[in-house]
Order: sequence, then C-alpha cells, then structure tokens
Amino acid sequence: MRLLIMGAPGAGKGTQAVGIAEHYGIPAISTGDIFRANVRQGTELGRRVSAIMAAGDYVPDELTERIVADRLDRDDAAAGWLLDGFPRTLHQVEALEKYLADHSVGLDAVICLDVDPEDLIVRLLGRAEVEGRADDDEGTIRHRMDVYLESTRPLLDAYEGRGLLVRVDGNGTVEEVGARIVAAVDAFVA
Repeated sequence: MRLLIMGAPGAGKGTQAVGIAEHYGIPAISTGDIFRANVRQGTELGRRVSAIMAAGDYVPDELTERIVADRLDRDDAAAGWLLDGFPRTLHQVEALEKYLADHSVGLDAVICLDVDPEDLIVRLLGRAEVEGRADDDEGTIRHRMDVYLESTRPLLDAYEGRGLLVRVDGNGTVEEVGARIVAAVDAFVA
C-alpha cells in the first residue's frame, strides 16, 4: 500500500499517519520529523533547514525530494509506505510520480483530512504549548496556513483530477478519525 496523507498544518496528519501505517503494516514517513530530528542532532541538513522552518517556510523542493527518495529506497519501504508532509508543491508531485514510474509502482490513494482553518490554529497553539515547538507561534502558524493555501492546496485538485483523492472529516477523536480513514481507504482501493 502506497499512501499520501495531506491536509493543512495541524489537521492531524502525523497523529493519524502512525495508526494508518500500523494498520497496513507499512512505515509512516514524515518529512517534518526527518527535518526536526536533523535540527536537534545539529547535522548539516539540520542547520540548513532550521531557519527555513522557524520562519514557517517550506524546505526547497530539490532538497526535500532527495531526502524522500533516499528514505523510500530503504528496505522497510519496499512493500509500501505512507508519506506525511510530502509532496507539498506541484514540483514535488512530479518528482514523486517520476520516482514511482522509475520503480514501476503507483499510489493507491491520497488521504485528505478536512478541518476548519480556525480550529487548526487553536490545535496548533495548544500543541506548541505542550510540545514546546518553536515553529508554532501564532504568526508562524498563520503564515504556514497562507503558504499551505498558496502552494499545497492545488495538489489536492491535481490528485482529485487523477482520481486518487479520498476526503475524510478530520474532526473528532483520534480513534473516530482513524476509523473513518481506514474505512474510506479500504472502500476506495477495493
């Protein structure tokens, strides 16, 4: 199973990705987690992306694409994966399509978590408080929402046009949303 999970910042992608991946026996791959781990470890990549992330901007396409391709080439991803946080631009969509074509595989579905933007701002502010995430102050959150609307939202239209988009209501408990996702994906790929 090869899946993408998409939605605005704070929609619950990371939380749901873990459960979905476990359900289907595939790794959940989060570009945000990869970047944050590198920042914490002080790696060269971490130094490069730290300022970009702190400003609420996206890491450049080419760098992100190289990191994702490297991760998808690992043995644990041979039978499938769930990508969280990639692709975020049409350039990245094209890079992923080329990667899939080069490996003679395709996407099974693109999950989109739909949540009201104002609810997301409240969620993200709460998460920032609990997790101490410097990239989640209100100004940065609003900027990330603007970047999402400008850059990422068109991807949903692209995947919908390809017949791959599965929209799921992202409101409710983690368990309720997770059950909705699995039911929707199972019905979609059946």
